[in-house]
Amino acid sequence: MLDSRIPEGPLAEKWSKHKGNIRLVNPANKRLIDIIVVGTGLAGSSTAASLAEMGYNVKAFCFQDSPRRAHSIAAQGGINAAKNYQNDGDSIYRLFYDTVKGGDYRSREANVHRLSEVSGSIIDQCVAQGVPFAREYGGLLDNRSFGGVQVSRTFYAKGQTGQQLLLGAYSALSRQISKGKVEMLNRHEMMEVVKVDGKARGIIARNLVTGEIERHSAHAVVLCTGGYGNVFYLSTNAMGSNVSAAWKAHKKGAFMANPCFTQIHPTCIPVSGHYQSKLTLMSESLRNDGRIWVPKKMEDVVAIRKGTKKPVDLSEGERDYYLERRYPAFGNLVPRDVASRAAKERCDAGFGVNETGAAVFLDFASAIVRYGKTEASIRNIIDPSHEDIVAMGKDVIKAKYGNLFDMYKQITDDNPYETPMKIYPAVHYTMGGLWVDYNLMTNVPGLFAAGEANFSDHGANRLGASALMQGLADGYFVLPYTIGDYLADDIRTGAISTDSPEFDAAEKSVVDDINALINNNGDTPVDDFHRRLGLIMWNKCGMSRNEKGLKEAISEIQELRKEFYAKVRIPGTADEFNPELEKASRVADFLELGEMMCLDALTRSESCGGHFREESQTEEGEALRDDLNFTYVSAWEFTGTPAEAKLHKEELEYKNIELKQRSYK
Repeated sequence: MLDSRIPEGPLAEKWSKHKGNIRLVNPANKRLIDIIVVGTGLAGSSTAASLAEMGYNVKAFCFQDSPRRAHSIAAQGGINAAKNYQNDGDSIYRLFYDTVKGGDYRSREANVHRLSEVSGSIIDQCVAQGVPFAREYGGLLDNRSFGGVQVSRTFYAKGQTGQQLLLGAYSALSRQISKGKVEMLNRHEMMEVVKVDGKARGIIARNLVTGEIERHSAHAVVLCTGGYGNVFYLSTNAMGSNVSAAWKAHKKGAFMANPCFTQIHPTCIPVSGHYQSKLTLMSESLRNDGRIWVPKKMEDVVAIRKGTKKPVDLSEGERDYYLERRYPAFGNLVPRDVASRAAKERCDAGFGVNETGAAVFLDFASAIVRYGKTEASIRNIIDPSHEDIVAMGKDVIKAKYGNLFDMYKQITDDNPYETPMKIYPAVHYTMGGLWVDYNLMTNVPGLFAAGEANFSDHGANRLGASALMQGLADGYFVLPYTIGDYLADDIRTGAISTDSPEFDAAEKSVVDDINALINNNGDTPVDDFHRRLGLIMWNKCGMSRNEKGLKEAISEIQELRKEFYAKVRIPGTADEFNPELEKASRVADFLELGEMMCLDALTRSESCGGHFREESQTEEGEALRDDLNFTYVSAWEFTGTPAEAKLHKEELEYKNIELKQRSYK
């Protein structure tokens, strides 16, 4: 039976009472405790900096050449917090409710409420660090809206919020590095978790520059290694993002929770060709002002595809603003899973507007005119011309989204100030991850997971601007409290030796796996297998899934994995810088994870959030949950073969929110 260790008492008091009752490690004893933090994105950098500031000895690992290159920098739109600066009715409870509802009632109430409680402190922390959040004319912090909510609670730094937040966290981390409290190991990849007497006591890491295998011990290990969206090959994730650290932990006993809960982001630049290796996100913030549409008439669709007609040639009456039509209460700001499926439905019906039929328009013409008129009024310009209105409106849009518009133009060679963007859904985030309790500890004692690496806060669908919130909440305001409850038993343990049978066995396993890959006499590059895996996952475990396709996917992935080990070719040697070897190790783990994701999706025959089973939908094509049979967290135990994993269930209880079908109409 899984013990989530959720504190007793009223929901709004659980976290404060838990902090008051939790065991502590005094400052002198903290100096005797070693902690390993794997990953230095927002969750990892904030965790490492906070723990070191408290006095712990921290080793931090990242496979990039600097923590500043973590994928957290790619977050564009903003970070949520229940500050109610707009005086529009926001509150901690409303942020909590929106997050649980947005996740389609498949997350823990207690964890989500805690996240909402600490959200305001995150903004204060980041402002103190110098993060340049956007401000309104009076100098106060500005907010904008994101999907799935009816208030403006998203703080932002133009279209580069993740980068600015990471620089803030990195500055805190750098301070601890300079003080000698954090040992920073760049260009190192975790290859294995080491367990001693059932507890996580260290890792085996590979120096990616020299190929050297290293042993590192600690009293606790924290994984802040992000999500596994690259199992689909094409995603908005950085090319290096992977599941390997979490998957190694899973194979050492840590349960993997809700792995089929993956998020498809509705506003991404469409796929352009077979050999494309990455997709680019267009921030959800664009849906504040952009209107999504396709032509109403098929002849207009054909003409636009052929280039004989331009989208700007179509009048308002000839356009189908389908989100505004289907969801009048939320319009273009419905949650990501809803917007993505709606785009897929239009394209499947034949109304896609690019050559492949897999794109819809995101149009800013109305916003440009609206802002231009406002500017004219502010400047007291009487009877401005249409050209002047448009020019002023473009300046406002440029100030809000300029870097995003520039990025779109550089990639597509279309000017989004003059013609609508073409967008289509793409894999972006994973709500599933390592199972953790209320203290963010996995079921393996001493092994913690924070940020996107765990499953805890977002249920079956994450609301926009909540990933940054969770990563920094875990690192700054949750783990620094909860990890002490575990480490209180280790104050007299002493340093953990790496000269032990457990470290010997772990290192041998890593070396054997590397040698098996590097010595394989194959003829097929790693990327070929990754691309084929991605196609299987996207076609059969992507935006929509069904029993037949999932069973086929499991069989196809098993065959692909056999072929991978028989035919993969890795040039070079193991004792040097070898990017192909890095990729091969990661793809080997993706080939196992993909199989488990399909198993999880097959077992969960309901639809919820980003998990859409075609057999479970309403008459209007919306996701239809089965609360009687599936109100639980799926926590999978590795048994040797992913498709034969053992299912453990953590039942979800809703005492403060009524379980009901989501409606954004």
